[in-house]
Amino acid sequence: MTELEGAVFTDEAGHTLYTWPQHLLRNGYSGEQKGRIECYDIVRTKTAGLMSPYPPGVLLPELDTRPSCTDLWRPVLVLEGAEPIGKWSIVEGQDGRRQWAYDEQPVYTSHLDQEPGDTTGGTKRRYGGEGAAARNPIGPPPRVPPAFRVMTTAHGGLVMTRDARSVYILNGESEGQIRCTGDCLDSWQPLTAPALARGDGLFSLVERSPGVRQWAFRGQPLYTYSLDSGEDWMVGSDVSGWSNVYLWETPEPPEEFTAQDTIAGQVLADAQGRTIYLYSCGDDSIDQLGCDHPTDPQVYRLAICGRGDPEVCQENWHYVPAKDDAESGSRAWRAVWIDPMTGRFSDAGVEGAMRVWAYRDRPVYTYFLDEKPGDVRGDATGEWRGGRNGLKAYWIRNAYFRGQ
Repeated sequence: MTELEGAVFTDEAGHTLYTWPQHLLRNGYSGEQKGRIECYDIVRTKTAGLMSPYPPGVLLPELDTRPSCTDLWRPVLVLEGAEPIGKWSIVEGQDGRRQWAYDEQPVYTSHLDQEPGDTTGGTKRRYGGEGAAARNPIGPPPRVPPAFRVMTTAHGGLVMTRDARSVYILNGESEGQIRCTGDCLDSWQPLTAPALARGDGLFSLVERSPGVRQWAFRGQPLYTYSLDSGEDWMVGSDVSGWSNVYLWETPEPPEEFTAQDTIAGQVLADAQGRTIYLYSCGDDSIDQLGCDHPTDPQVYRLAICGRGDPEVCQENWHYVPAKDDAESGSRAWRAVWIDPMTGRFSDAGVEGAMRVWAYRDRPVYTYFLDEKPGDVRGDATGEWRGGRNGLKAYWIRNAYFRGQ
């Protein structure tokens, strides 16, 4: 079980397994079709032209040290004598390798994952056409009855109905203490179960009234909310006493971080209330390699945050400092040493190095134009509103994106 993605498949060393599903970009597709390997030991030197307005054929940065796709994404090779089973099959590459595939998608591990349970290489969370074709962790289907599904969010595995309605519990309610009655039922609909339904895992059935059975999670009856007007909405969690349901929950940020209300929802902020921003980036090579980790080329980030000048970048976007003894208690949040002039990892004691907070191994920032708690003036800075190469606020709750 991982902190951010729930249950995942791993190799024998505990490294998370990923696939690279084909993804529609602005000028074509990238990623891998089912049954076809596209990630090879070839160093790509030019852009593919998949993201307008950039043309194909432009030289990529740092070619003298540029890795190949398989340097960063290691194929999970088939050992002699192994046989396909279930959704696990074998695909053959143009280089003759035999590689495991899950649901026909070739499987890899990430060079960024250092310990069992790490998912630094990618996420199951959905993303739009502005971002690069991402690698996704794979795992077993969540253990939920057929009436439910689970979506990975910033808070954890959000439990929803099969038609993507959020479900809720009322604090203090249990099978023997049904509190939502009378006028409460005008807004909250009990999630009733058919006659042949059976409990499974953390899900059970409680008798709401003679002959009427209601789904429950950890013994607490489940409801939907009438004002959730679309898929994935979470408006009901704003009502006192009501909470969303998560199959697993992500770890809390370090204790010095705070939550702040904005005109568009709620964001994570530092101890002074300044909004926290995350940087994301994917290059325009056919391999769609990442460029947002301290081990990646920094020219993309420097272009966005400071017109190529690291000093201007630091004036505009401030690293969030961490104390020398700072600890978070999780792998998702870590205090790391960074050289602010290069953006790369450094060591304690190196002149100019800073100890800063990082999320998923990537430093987080505040923005110089945010003057008071709740300001989000740096949100969507960069290419395609920050989705391709840029910075976005760390949204705890975004009212314009259904609360996620």
